[in-house]
Amino acid sequence: MQQVDFQSIHEQDQSTNQLVNYLLHLADDALILGHRNSEWCGHGPVLELDIAITNIALDLLGQARNFYQYAAELINNDGRPEVVTEDTLAYLRDAGGFKNCVLAELPKGDWGVTVMRQFFFSVYQYFLYQQLQESNEERIAAISAKALKEVTYHVRWSSEWVIRLGAGTAESHKRMVQAITLLQQYTAELFIPAGYEEMALTMGWGTDVTALQPLWLQKVTEIFEKATLTGTLPFAGENTTLSGKEGKHTSYLENILTDMQFLQRAYPGAEW
Repeated sequence: MQQVDFQSIHEQDQSTNQLVNYLLHLADDALILGHRNSEWCGHGPVLELDIAITNIALDLLGQARNFYQYAAELINNDGRPEVVTEDTLAYLRDAGGFKNCVLAELPKGDWGVTVMRQFFFSVYQYFLYQQLQESNEERIAAISAKALKEVTYHVRWSSEWVIRLGAGTAESHKRMVQAITLLQQYTAELFIPAGYEEMALTMGWGTDVTALQPLWLQKVTEIFEKATLTGTLPFAGENTTLSGKEGKHTSYLENILTDMQFLQRAYPGAEW
């Protein structure tokens, strides 16, 4: 199957190219985390939680679709002979072309890891979309305003479970501490801007992700105090050894894509 060259995906001006990259970053974050959450479908601790985490996965998939669709429209405007779609962007890029944060691609782990990762990421998304509502790109502003309503629920749901598990039994508390230890090293990347994020800030499409960090940490601290987890507050100030935003990923993403992209690559253009 022919691989689309997404390294030179746009021939238009640099600002449009960076806008496409920014949209792909936002979409990839949502798609990959949504896929990880979907792995709980049919395997949740109890039926209610199974349904809840699957619905969150569907919300994230919807966000990804909206950003991919906008990116595809921009890409197609440069006169490429082949038409790019949301499916093309999701299923025909290799791992090096994805721009999601490494935090999103890590294995789902136990329920404590999934809840803690969702909490960290949802709080980040909440403040991000809150700012992106003011984007001078109308489509980004509209997508973000809709997504913010969903993410507000994600923050509430994940916060409640961080508190319930952190302040629960000795075993549940231990699991949450282990989840923090595993995940905290990957939170720094959320607040380190890639080149396309810096361009987005300059052009008014995006926001300053570094300014989101103190807001994020304040909310995390508030919930951790209620969850008796204050002794394990994550430090999101150091640089990371991997940068998913720049296409440097773990082998976990390759495993996700092998699973997620199989049908489209094995049967090009297949439709139900």
